[in-house]
Amino acid sequence: MHINEVRQAAKEKGVNTFGMSKRDIIRAVQRSEHTFDCFGTERVEHCEELGCLWRVDCISLNNKHPRG
Repeated sequence: MHINEVRQAAKEKGVNTFGMSKRDIIRAVQRSEHTFDCFGTERVEHCEELGCLWRVDCISLNNKHPRG
């Protein structure tokens, strides 16, 4: 998802994005929704949130920076 789309999603949730990275914005949105703020964490390896708006980006980020 493009950063402008992420910022728009945050704005709709009332999240101030000033000075925040894409990862931090997404985590702030997740917290505002009272869900796990897990974007870009090791949790992706066991994630069952198939309907997550951020899933594709999260998996892609994990593939670029594998943990091990």
